Amino acid sequence: MGENIAFTASDGRSVGGYLARGPQGAPGVVVIQEWWGVIDQIERVCDRLSGAGFTALAPDLYDGTKVPLEEPDGAAKEMMALQLNEAAADLSGAVDFLTQATGVDHVGVIGFCMGGGLALVLGDVRPDAVKAVVPCYGVHPWPEAHPNYERYQAATQIHCAGRDDFFTRDAAQALVGTLESRHLDVELFVYPESSHAFFNEDRPEVYDEAAAHLLWERATDFLASRL
Repeated sequence: MGENIAFTASDGRSVGGYLARGPQGAPGVVVIQEWWGVIDQIERVCDRLSGAGFTALAPDLYDGTKVPLEEPDGAAKEMMALQLNEAAADLSGAVDFLTQATGVDHVGVIGFCMGGGLALVLGDVRPDAVKAVVPCYGVHPWPEAHPNYERYQAATQIHCAGRDDFFTRDAAQALVGTLESRHLDVELFVYPESSHAFFNEDRPEVYDEAAAHLLWERATDFLASRL
């Protein structure tokens, strides 16, 4: 089981987060929340990553707010109120915390929905340390949040739900094209019968057990091989 911690953002602020430690020397993985916040399901992702041989940290981008899954309007409000410069500083601080805590000078990143978009942003912000990025049905709800990928160097494994109006197959293919144009290591997996957020087991209306299991196997194998 993990623990609640505080670490320092790159702009000097104190940030909360959920940390699940892996074995000594285990590489770090930043886990980036959906628009609900660092809810129980995100903490379980960290715990599972710890069991898979990683040290996982989910930065609390909402400063303690956890939106109930029955309140999507509240989640949308929290997401749109997020200050992107502060979020980037929080995520960069998480990278620094993990490299110091693990003694490994690089990290991976996995994010879901909003967090998938921010995972790509973090890869662009911290090309010095981010070596592997796994965006799961990642979206960029803010125009200014789209990376330009000029500095981006990370190996990237993209997961896309076939029945997703937020991160469509066309958007996923466009992202693949952008990364391939930079001669980067990229792969795309599409889950044709799945809906957006299919990995979240606390949302039975969209959860797809088989697809979620496959995503997990692919993502953990990818992170292990690249880190």
